[in-house]
Amino acid sequence: MDWELSKFRAGDLVEVLTESEILQTLDEHGCFDGMPFMPEMLQFCGQQLRVSAVAHKTCDTARQTWTGRRLNRTVHLTEARCSGSAHGGCEAECLIFWKDAWLKAVDPMIQLPPSQRTMTRTGSISNADLARLTRMTQPDVSDEERFSCQATRMWDATSELHPLDIRQYVYDVITHNHSIGRVLRVTWIAMLRFHVSRGTLSRVPFVQPLIRSLLEVTHRLLTGRKPPYLNPAIKPGEKTPIDDGSIGLSEGDYVRIKSQSEIEKTLDYRGMNRGLSFDREEMAPHCGKIVRVKKVVKKIIDEPSGKMITMKYPCIMLDGVVCNSEYASCRINCPRQIYAYWREFWLEPVDSSIARTHLAKRH
Repeated sequence: MDWELSKFRAGDLVEVLTESEILQTLDEHGCFDGMPFMPEMLQFCGQQLRVSAVAHKTCDTARQTWTGRRLNRTVHLTEARCSGSAHGGCEAECLIFWKDAWLKAVDPMIQLPPSQRTMTRTGSISNADLARLTRMTQPDVSDEERFSCQATRMWDATSELHPLDIRQYVYDVITHNHSIGRVLRVTWIAMLRFHVSRGTLSRVPFVQPLIRSLLEVTHRLLTGRKPPYLNPAIKPGEKTPIDDGSIGLSEGDYVRIKSQSEIEKTLDYRGMNRGLSFDREEMAPHCGKIVRVKKVVKKIIDEPSGKMITMKYPCIMLDGVVCNSEYASCRINCPRQIYAYWREFWLEPVDSSIARTHLAKRH
């Protein structure tokens, strides 16, 4: 299967087609090239937005293999996130995938080839059909409502991407998603971390300790931080503490993310607290930062099943604190920017005036 890049590049200004134009590109399943067009996307029709990244690859969360998957002719638009309004009020705010066929270039020098403008309509798709297709039709013995969206159908809309497929790293630069310096940095660190975690050279005397030392030095030199190792404090068989929400954080509050050592005291041997994981690779680098609460998350769609999950203990979403895919060796430079979920007691309130002064100095 050929890998076809989007004709757009990160930073390009594009215009989302009209509702009627987009509906004509969809098959009877409401998809183009396997990717669903969701009702939440209609609000962007006719708007001009910047391409934030070319989505030539993404990470699998639907089947939870957490590996890379590749896409053809797809982009993300700046802060064009799903509101969840047509999917039971899901609060995940996923970054939406946009096919080239749903966009047109504002710059007249960018022209899409005819094959990408071809209408693929095989049935009669309407706005009402889009709403209907947000629910799964397969029988469910529990008779529980199940949702269908870009995230739940990601596996079928993508194809396998091997982490050693060198093309993806070249495309990271060609698409303007990342600088060549960033790509070289994260791939070098990922390679060292892979050998350390798998012990691939452990049979060679002195090599494994040497690689671990090289990773430590290289990571500090290139990032200014130590490698994101995790040392959970809760032993197997012991329960992790419950976050009862007593701090009472709400949207707009400023908080300081606690140190990694403080958070580790609340984690079990799997790096989890009451079912919520602390991502050592993408969350640990944010420890110590002062940030703003974006929202309190109470329900999200479970991507493997499509069922709505109501959280026993609400989680906190923080402004700008998303997965940057810098350290996960099998999915580095994924442009999906998924928000991290935080326990309230992993955060501590900060006076707004102090926070604004701190943020002003940082910028």
